[in-house]
Amino acid sequence: MDVHILLLAGLFIVLAALVQGMLGLGLALIAAPVVASLDPTLMPGGMLVLGMVLPMMTLLHEWRHVSLRQAGLLTVARLVTTPLGVLILAWLPASAIGIVVGSVVLVAILLTSWRFEVRPTTRNLLIAGGVAGVSATAASIGGPPAVVVLQHEHGSRLRATLAAFFFVGSLVSLGALAIGGELTQRQLTYGALWIPAIVIGFGLAVPLQKRFKGPRLRSAVLVLAAASSLVAILRGVF
Repeated sequence: MDVHILLLAGLFIVLAALVQGMLGLGLALIAAPVVASLDPTLMPGGMLVLGMVLPMMTLLHEWRHVSLRQAGLLTVARLVTTPLGVLILAWLPASAIGIVVGSVVLVAILLTSWRFEVRPTTRNLLIAGGVAGVSATAASIGGPPAVVVLQHEHGSRLRATLAAFFFVGSLVSLGALAIGGELTQRQLTYGALWIPAIVIGFGLAVPLQKRFKGPRLRSAVLVLAAASSLVAILRGVF
C-alpha cells in the first residue's frame, strides 16, 4: 500500500466527486488521469469502484428524477457492448481506444455547439450507450457519449439519469473485467479506500447543485465532456 498515492489521488477524488455531484459527471475527467499517472495498474478497476459508489449516492439523493426510459436504453446498449470492451482491452492499449472514442465525442460536441442538435431519441441513446460500453470498460471514459444525448435535460434529471446509467454500467464492467481476468485485488482495495473521499466530495456538492441549471448546466457539462475527450486523446498520444 502506497500512502503517497492513496492521499494524493484522494484529494483529486474529493474534487472530482464535488464536480460530478453538481453536474452529473467529472469523476473520470478529474480523478482518472491522476490515478493513471500515479499507478497505471490501478486502472480501470480502481476507478470503476468509485464509478459505482458515487452514482449510488446520487440516486439515493435524487432517485425521483431518473428517466427510466433513457437510463434503460443507455444501459441495455452498454450491456451488449461491454464484453467487446473487455476483448479490446486484451488486444489493444486503452490509450488507443481513448484516442478513437475521445475524437468521436469531441466532434459530436463541436457539432452540437454549432447547429447540429443531438436529442435523446431511441437511436441516439442506443448508440451512446453502445460506445460507452466499450470505452468505459476499456478506458474508463463512459460519460461523454451519454452527456451528448442528455445535454438538454434539467439538472436533477440529468444527474439522476446519468447516475443510474453509471451505477449499473460500472457494476457490469467490474464483473466483466473480473471474468476476463483483468480485475485485481489491488484495484479493489484502493477503490474501497478512496470511498471516504467520494463521500466528502459529494457532501460538499449537494448545497451547490441548484446553482447549475438551464443553459448554464448544459454549457458546463459539454465543457466537461469535451475536456474529458481531450484528456483521453492526449493520454493516448503521449
